[in-house]
Amino acid sequence: MNLMITLLTNFMLATLLMTIAFWLPQLNAYSEKTSPYECGFDPMMSARLPFSMKFFLVAITFLLFDLEIALLLPLPWASQTNNLNTMLIMALLLIFLLAVSLAYEWTQKGLEWTE
Repeated sequence: MNLMITLLTNFMLATLLMTIAFWLPQLNAYSEKTSPYECGFDPMMSARLPFSMKFFLVAITFLLFDLEIALLLPLPWASQTNNLNTMLIMALLLIFLLAVSLAYEWTQKGLEWTE
């Protein structure tokens, strides 16, 4: 009986939240809200504009640190292996390599927005 009440409550709550999420944004639609947004560029202008290298560098930096998180997430499970020293050395080597890369990019003014 408790399982049925829990499932019914979850279903009703999910349905209510989906209904609110579907109807609420349509109450005040205006042209700026309905126009597409592409990486800070106006989509109504020419498509032949030069691409900003700063966007690319920030995107690559984000991807590298996102990859670092993805590689370090299984560490609690990997710590149960017999090769604990090897696992810790590899994890610290990865963190050190990314820290050195970030420091290099910072010293080369790769993260600065001003010219």
